[in-house]
Amino acid sequence: MAEGEAMDGFDETFDWVVVGSGAGSAVSALVMRQAGKSVLILEKTPLVGGTTAKSGGVMWIPNNRFMREAGETDSTEAAIRYLDAVCEDLPGSSHEKRLAYVVEAPKMIDFLVEQGVELERGSAFWPDYYDEVPGGVKTSRTVVAKPFDKKQLGPWEKKLRAGFLDMNVRLDDALQLPFAAKSWKIKLLFAKVAFKIVAGKLLGRHYTTAGAALQGRMLKAALDAGVTIRTECPVEQLIVEDGTVVGVAVRHEGMPKRIGAHLGVLVNAGGFAKNQALRDRHQPGTQAKWSQVAEGDTGDMHVEMERIGGTLGQMDQMVGYQTTLTPGWETEYVTPPAQTITCKPSAILVDQSGVRYMNEGGSYELYCQTMLERNRAVPAVPSWAIFDSRYASDYTVANLKVSRKAKEWEKAGYLKQADTIEGLAEAISVPPAVLKATVERWNGFVAKGQDEDFQRGARAYDQWLGDPFNTPNAALGPIDRAPFYAIPVVPGDVSTYGGVVTDALGRVVRADGTPLPGLYATGVSTASVMGGVYPGAGSSIGPAMTFGYVAAKHAAGLGNQL
Repeated sequence: MAEGEAMDGFDETFDWVVVGSGAGSAVSALVMRQAGKSVLILEKTPLVGGTTAKSGGVMWIPNNRFMREAGETDSTEAAIRYLDAVCEDLPGSSHEKRLAYVVEAPKMIDFLVEQGVELERGSAFWPDYYDEVPGGVKTSRTVVAKPFDKKQLGPWEKKLRAGFLDMNVRLDDALQLPFAAKSWKIKLLFAKVAFKIVAGKLLGRHYTTAGAALQGRMLKAALDAGVTIRTECPVEQLIVEDGTVVGVAVRHEGMPKRIGAHLGVLVNAGGFAKNQALRDRHQPGTQAKWSQVAEGDTGDMHVEMERIGGTLGQMDQMVGYQTTLTPGWETEYVTPPAQTITCKPSAILVDQSGVRYMNEGGSYELYCQTMLERNRAVPAVPSWAIFDSRYASDYTVANLKVSRKAKEWEKAGYLKQADTIEGLAEAISVPPAVLKATVERWNGFVAKGQDEDFQRGARAYDQWLGDPFNTPNAALGPIDRAPFYAIPVVPGDVSTYGGVVTDALGRVVRADGTPLPGLYATGVSTASVMGGVYPGAGSSIGPAMTFGYVAAKHAAGLGNQL
């Protein structure tokens, strides 16, 4: 159908209408344009890119082309063995659907590369989060976009949502830069990065990396392919005729409009992380204000898809991302993350009784899930990160050296400091004898080279999170040098993880498992294919893009042609 040619009862009609502008939306649009179909992407906020643009932009893609180019061996069989081992069978996650993911994800990457989207391996060492499980990979299944010059977008540059790292640096290199003081090799890398930044500015380029680079490249590819994109155009209703979703009702420039969808509607509108009422109903104890997501992540389409017969699943789940609320955090573009705090040597996490209760490395989703579960038995929100002067000298809190902010943070009541562990315990209102025993037990494990309580440092991923220059174990270090410090950590998130249940073709299904004709969904608008677990970096973005790809192929009748 020609773009804009209206079906009866509609103001205009497209073949494929997409709600939300995340990466999965653009993938689906490129598939449809490859098939010669007209596409409209609708974004309710003024900016394109959603939460993906604010993120690391990492995709977890088993058996991808970049692994093969590096001479590594991976397979569909290994990937499904891994996922079946770590993921639960839940409404949105089954063996069939997980298998569809591991088969289609590398095809999706190949398709994007063929479309001119420049991608690369995220790192040669970014292990799966449960790498010890059969089928797990201790190197890396990650894929990211190469740094992107936003000037290539022309007038659309101002409509791309900002990322957290606007510079010409590969994400893998950026992750090494905090260790520059410990390595001449990284110092040289730092110099090269600085040169590229200066050169880019002299040439008038506006580089970004990570999630904003992925979304910038996807936006450019979509625009070049002739996709129509409208911002500030919220979808108010899915239009159903004779049991089939045939279009959407929107409000654009203050006016209501009915837009037909000849082949179907794809919902990729994010989660409900900014909707406190939905959080209170499904995720009690969590806070919208602690989330890293974009402001449009309010769950409107969750409610709408359920209204017309879709089934919601896994609504109690979120992609937890530990967070620390530094003074002034409310004005920050990104809520200060805490993932890299308690996973480093010479730091641990304790609850409000002064007891350590988890492996502080590992998956951020599991970290926050464990914190919330602990809080049901013992007050643990917030929990306390405990570290010493060695840590304060070597590492950062919210990307800042403690020595630079100590007085300001102490005055604000955020940072607690004492010359003894007992004094620190009194400052955070926990029993001094308990905290002292906790720290002494930790130091004993460090001396043995083994965390006997929670096995921190046993996984390759724990080692990746730690300090590669801390030997013999990158994740273990004593807490024994005064002064001692404590800061609060809360269970933030990078999105919710529940939504409508979809099948292996990306179709929204009813309670009886039958598909709702004309309606597809992907991303965190759906109940995750990963079944409440985060198997590796990019386990939200990878599926969002893959099932956007799968859904468009099905709606266009392409089968396995791409």
